[in-house]
Amino acid sequence: MTRRDDTPLSGDVLVKEVCRRIRVARSYWDAHNNAACRHERERALALYNTLTQEQKEKIPQVLRVWLRYRSEKYFGPDRTPPQGKSKRQRKRN
Repeated sequence: MTRRDDTPLSGDVLVKEVCRRIRVARSYWDAHNNAACRHERERALALYNTLTQEQKEKIPQVLRVWLRYRSEKYFGPDRTPPQGKSKRQRKRN
């Protein structure tokens, strides 16, 4: 179920999409899929930053806390960026 049109989201649809993306990022986090989690979190955060204050309040607090604080600890700008596997690790696998 991929979104095909390029019309920007607004209103309740935008709020639902932000919630969906945060939940997807959390599911990747729970599955220890950090690269996918990082990518989905960036998408969710970009959409979250377009919301008004009233729209942000419609997002459940659990999701807001995870997006803005807990995940910031692991994926924030002060963290080292992900790197590929070293040659030694690739040979073992």
